[in-house]
Amino acid sequence: MQKINISFTVEEVNLVLKALGRQPYEDVFQLIGNIQDQAQTQLQSTVINKD
Repeated sequence: MQKINISFTVEEVNLVLKALGRQPYEDVFQLIGNIQDQAQTQLQSTVINKD
């Protein structure tokens, strides 16, 4: 599967997650998990790089 990178602010990601949260769980749970995992990794690396 081909992947793409899209850049969002934290606020925009939260808005996307809020919209996805209104959808049936079985349709979106994997997507929500992927977004959360990638965001957490990126935010952790940002904190580490600032130290």
